[in-house]
Amino acid sequence: RKNTKRVPSFRKLLRTSQIKLDNKLKNKQYKQKSAAKKYRKEQKKLREAVRDAISRKPFPLEESKKKQVGKKWEEKEEEEDALPLDMMDEDDLKLMEDLAQKASFLTRDLSSNEPVHVKKRKHESVIEKYEKVPRRLQTEPEKELIHLLPIKDKSGIIPQAVEKPVLNVAHDEEEDTEDMEETEDFNEEPLPVLTPEEMAAQRRQKLQERKMHIAALASAILSEPDSNIKKLKELRAMLMEQDPNVAVIVRKLVMVSLMEIFKDIAPSYKIRPLTEAEKATKVKKETQKLREFEEGLVSQYKFYLENLEQTIKDWKQRKLKKSNVISLKAYKGLAEVAVKCLCELLVALPHFNFHNNIIVLIVPLMNDPSKMISELCVEAVKKLFKQDKLGYASLGVVKVISGLVRGRNYDVRPEVLKVFLHLRIKEVELQKDSEDIAPKKKFMTYKEKRKNLSRMQRKWKKAEEKLERELLEAEASESKEKKLKLHTETLNIVFVTYFRILKKAQKSPLLPAVLEGLAKFAHLINVEFFDDLLIVLHSLIASGDLSYRESLHCVLSAFHILSGQGDVLNIDPMKFYTHLYRTLFSLHAGGTNEDIGIVLQCLDVMFAKRRKQVSQQRALAFLKRLSILALHVLPNSSIGILATNRVFMQTFPRMDLLLDNESQGSGVYLPELDEPEHCNAQNTALWELHLLQRHYHPTVQKFASHLIAGAPTEGSGVLPLDLSQRSATELFETYCMKGMTFNPPVASVTPRRKDTFSQMDSFVDEELNKQLQQHISETVAHKPLDFAKHLKESSLA
Repeated sequence: RKNTKRVPSFRKLLRTSQIKLDNKLKNKQYKQKSAAKKYRKEQKKLREAVRDAISRKPFPLEESKKKQVGKKWEEKEEEEDALPLDMMDEDDLKLMEDLAQKASFLTRDLSSNEPVHVKKRKHESVIEKYEKVPRRLQTEPEKELIHLLPIKDKSGIIPQAVEKPVLNVAHDEEEDTEDMEETEDFNEEPLPVLTPEEMAAQRRQKLQERKMHIAALASAILSEPDSNIKKLKELRAMLMEQDPNVAVIVRKLVMVSLMEIFKDIAPSYKIRPLTEAEKATKVKKETQKLREFEEGLVSQYKFYLENLEQTIKDWKQRKLKKSNVISLKAYKGLAEVAVKCLCELLVALPHFNFHNNIIVLIVPLMNDPSKMISELCVEAVKKLFKQDKLGYASLGVVKVISGLVRGRNYDVRPEVLKVFLHLRIKEVELQKDSEDIAPKKKFMTYKEKRKNLSRMQRKWKKAEEKLERELLEAEASESKEKKLKLHTETLNIVFVTYFRILKKAQKSPLLPAVLEGLAKFAHLINVEFFDDLLIVLHSLIASGDLSYRESLHCVLSAFHILSGQGDVLNIDPMKFYTHLYRTLFSLHAGGTNEDIGIVLQCLDVMFAKRRKQVSQQRALAFLKRLSILALHVLPNSSIGILATNRVFMQTFPRMDLLLDNESQGSGVYLPELDEPEHCNAQNTALWELHLLQRHYHPTVQKFASHLIAGAPTEGSGVLPLDLSQRSATELFETYCMKGMTFNPPVASVTPRRKDTFSQMDSFVDEELNKQLQQHISETVAHKPLDFAKHLKESSLA
């Protein structure tokens, strides 16, 4: 049976899927390409064989010179050596013609007796192989065939092609080399040599042009931000300045200019990306223009922050760019400017986009080995804490700092933790379910509306409540409840960080910062942790590993805990009183003089805020020891201590016992005993006040005279208002003597004589005053009691 393939009908073609038709078309095209490729390969091989055969010179038995005319070889007139064709047999002549059609016959050495198909010998040397390779002759330029559309005839398909001459590659290369040599010759012309003055002038001119361009772009953007937002991209492109003479300065200027521009044109809200539905909705021209401005602003701000981050990374990793426009030394200056810009943006735009990204960049730099960069970042975080009223930004920074401390295994600088002291947290949400903190606005329920309102009233009420909700969402000031929640979460993270260090890294250099932080926020700690925390603080003091300042922070933390919510606990912190009483004489006029401020805070919490829990014996013992200490320290510390003694005498009854010489009860005063309850302080007198009354500092004299009179609130011995209304800590800071300068300054004495020796006398007086002040400072620092005795003797004399 004959198998015939039927042509598919039109309906069948319609039913055929489009994918199947596409696959068939692709297969057909692939076959055509494969056939064409195979044909081109065969043509190429044939051309190479013919070209190879033409370029090789045969070596017959009798050498004869031939000429190349077209594609045929003609012999020269050497009839005596050639054999006439009429003398050859017909069979030999036919064999020679057949062999002439083969390329192997032309390329074979006729002097050899080997057959054509013989293989190469293995013992053939390299030199013989090289010698047998035929030399190439100059040939005609290659011809490449260009295939045209074929012609169909009765006999079949006739392919059509046209020869295309190929350019001589060697000739082109020679021309190229000649052109290169010409350009090299042109480039080898010596450039004009500039003097240093001309180079400096040229650099100044370039720098001035760049500055004018930056100023023009910045002023255009600031004048109309909506219309000229695209110029931000042009200005940001100048961050990649390639001129090595002005690249560093221009990049710094562009960084600072962009920072100021973003601070000015950034809105007071966070720009969120538009949803697909919002993009598809038709809006007014003004709204569309605002959307384009916000989108361009956010994208350029993002690219700018990425450039700053990359600058810092390049400096950290000591990477040079491919262009090598900027040296490694200049990278540090660029990185410092980049850090300054990030710090400014951190403080100025805490509400804008990518603020958390800036926090993630800045916080690790607080622990940077470079002192300048770390101080910049620390100061920026402090400013952010001080001005953050709500708490969103503070919470983000605290989270990153806590992760940094934990991630680096508590190996960070103490300044990183000390920034917690600048948090604006004064109260937290102690009970989560308290409803009286900030009552929410209550809206009517559906049942209440249905019961009390008509249908039309319900409709109006619904619209009114919707409007009120939108106003509450857009309101700038957040509710007190939300603020307390943020502060509570922030403080919880701070305490978790502190407790981890107390538990796992007690010998870490972070411990002073932790104790100082606990002393500030201890009144906000949950009551559940009080017992454990007091035990830890007492164990730290008893270990003896702490410095005097750290032990003072422990005492301050313990009393802050007990003076706040710890009032409900029945705990007598006698061991902390004893520790402070025992270590008071460790202070002096040298390096520990600054610790007097912490002592004054401890005394305020221990006695003023807990006066009902303090016995009279304990108050008398502290009053006497503090009076002795006032002789050993600098004037500002003496003023603070005497102000504290004044509070003692006004707060506790019968403190005037120490102003009499008569003893009150049995026993002798034991000044070296470390127990304040058993030292018999009631049997001594405050003779130190008479020495302090003759002190060289006028304010110390006023306080001493006031205390000798019994610290009256009215009458002749009363203090001036500027001294009586200030606390001991404020007085200590006000009369600070940093740099050993007299505070308040000594009034200059006007010379009485105007003769020729007046200038010399004033000079001598100044020198004597300087020597006297130096002698006073040295004497007070090392031998305060002897100095007081000297003053007494001199006054009596």
